[in-house]
Amino acid sequence: MLAAILSFAPGAHAASNPDDGGKYEATKDPAEPANRVVFAGNQFLDRNAVKPVARGYERYVPGRVRRCIHNFTDNLGQPGVTVNDVLQGNFSRAWNTTERFAINTTIGGVGLFDVATDWDRPGHGADFGQTLGVWGIGQGPAVQLPLFGSTNARDSVGSVVGLVTNPVNFVPGGAVATVGMVDGGLGVVDGRAEVLAATDTLEATTVDYYATLRSVQAQRRAAFVAEGKAGLVSDHESSAEAQPKSP
Repeated sequence: MLAAILSFAPGAHAASNPDDGGKYEATKDPAEPANRVVFAGNQFLDRNAVKPVARGYERYVPGRVRRCIHNFTDNLGQPGVTVNDVLQGNFSRAWNTTERFAINTTIGGVGLFDVATDWDRPGHGADFGQTLGVWGIGQGPAVQLPLFGSTNARDSVGSVVGLVTNPVNFVPGGAVATVGMVDGGLGVVDGRAEVLAATDTLEATTVDYYATLRSVQAQRRAAFVAEGKAGLVSDHESSAEAQPKSP
């Protein structure tokens, strides 16, 4: 699918989307008709399965419990963040992430409590899509993936590589596999609950929800790549301390 999208991307023509804010060049959606079909399927699944569960989770699960679940799922993703920090040449971030994982897995009760942030080791995200962007690979055309939603060609490849190379997958033992499956389910519900208010507002106030999400996602990922290039461990670091790279 990705190869087909990339093959006709150079000849694509911009579509007119009222909520795009004139940012079509930033999103590049040559497969828009097909993407909208996938988007409709994703929306059906979201409205009838994921969103109701996320609303129940938000309504009936106490806030402190939700925070522990969020911390737990975030902590299990830290080895993957470390790998991408290293691949990006962000060694100070990699060491910070390693310390976070060690602290929260032990003192933080297998990640249920974010002790590391209180100890001045703030968290950050990193994935293989960001790594590709840090080293100069452009976003490419917009892509709608079943279940995964709005993304682009570069980050689609990054998602596949990230799933295959996640260090947690190489730890033997049935218990680890079970924890991984639980983490995946909890992560989906927790992540959807966190953005319920934002997506509800967008859906209610925009003329073209698909185009708006596509644009927002493109801008979000561009900012994420810029963050990786800056290589800051925390927002308080100066640019001189961070030694930003220009791959």
